Amino acid sequence: FPSHDILGERHSRKWQKTTLFVSGRGDSVTRMKAIQITQFGGPEVMKYVDLPDPVASGEDVVMDVTAIGINYADTHQTEDSYLSKQTLPLIPGMEVVGKLPNGQRVLALAAGGGYCQKTLVNPKQVIPLPDQVSDGAALAMMVQGITAYHILKTVGHFKAGESVVVHAGAGGVGSLAIQLAKLWGGFVIAVTSSDEKKKLCKELGADVVVDANVEDMNAALRAANGGKSVDLVLEMVGGKTFDQSLEALAMFGRIVIYGMASRTMPAPVHPATLMGKSKSIAGFWLVNCLGKKEMMQDVFVELFGLIIAGKLKPVVGATYPLSRAVEAHQAMLARKTVGKIVLNPAE
Repeated sequence: FPSHDILGERHSRKWQKTTLFVSGRGDSVTRMKAIQITQFGGPEVMKYVDLPDPVASGEDVVMDVTAIGINYADTHQTEDSYLSKQTLPLIPGMEVVGKLPNGQRVLALAAGGGYCQKTLVNPKQVIPLPDQVSDGAALAMMVQGITAYHILKTVGHFKAGESVVVHAGAGGVGSLAIQLAKLWGGFVIAVTSSDEKKKLCKELGADVVVDANVEDMNAALRAANGGKSVDLVLEMVGGKTFDQSLEALAMFGRIVIYGMASRTMPAPVHPATLMGKSKSIAGFWLVNCLGKKEMMQDVFVELFGLIIAGKLKPVVGATYPLSRAVEAHQAMLARKTVGKIVLNPAE
C-alpha cells in the first residue's frame, strides 16, 4: 500500500504540470473534467475546469474514475490548513473507485488528486473490489472505515463492555464507528445535532444520543452513561467539545482526537492533570498507517467481510456531480451531510 503522504502533499504532480496526452494521430490533446484550485480559501476556490489527461509514467497507469469520495480533510486541503503543507495548483481529494486499463474494478488513492475523471494509480497499490461492495461502500472504507477501525482498536484500545462516545455520530467516520463499537460489545453514546441525524444514529445502533449543541457536554455525557464517567471518546470537533469530553473521562479513560472540524483549538492540557485518573490523550492520522500491511490491507479484508455479511452498512448520504463539488463542500462544512459523500465524475 502507498507509503506516500497522499493525504497532504501530492505524491505525484508531474502530469498536472508538464505532461499532455497526445492521441495516436499526434494532432490532438485529449482532456478531462476536473476540480482545480489555484489559490487557497473556502469551497469557492474550487473551479470545474478542463485539464489534459494524465499520462502513464513508470509504474503508474491511468485509471478511469467512476466515483470519488469526499473527506473532511479535503476542506482543510483547499484552505491549506491541513497537517501537511499544500502546493498549488492542486486537484483536491485522494480516494477514487474506477477501472484500470485491464478493466479491473479497484479502490485506490490517487497519485495526482482525486476530483477528476482520470487519474494515475500504481496497480500494485490498489485494492481489488468484490462485486458485493458498491462504489459508495468502498469509498467509505478507504479513509473513514480504516480510521473508525483504528481509533477504536489500535489507538483507543477499546474493549467489550466499555462506554464509547462518538462525536459527529452521523458523519462518515462516526456512522461506521457506532456500528463497529456496537458490534464489538460497546455501550455507544453518539453525539450529533439535528433530529434527522439523531434518528440515524439510533438506527445504526447507538444506545443513547446526545445533542451536540448542549452547553455542558461533560454533564450530558455522564448523564447518557447512567451518571458515570465514560471510557473512550472519539473526538474530531475540537474547542470546548474536546475540553468537556476530556473532563468526562473515567479512570483509565482515553480520548482520541482525529480532526478539528470547528477550526478551534482546545484549551492547553497540562500533562500532570492527567495523572489523577490515569487519563490518556491520543492522536490519529491515517498517513501513519500507510505502507503497513497489517494496518491497511488486513483491515480492508476484515471490513469488506463485514459488509458482505451484512454486519456493517456504510451510509452513503448524497452523491453530487463533480461539477457541483463546491456545493458538496459547503454542505459538509454546514454540517448538513450524513455518512459518505460521493462525487460523480460523469456529471
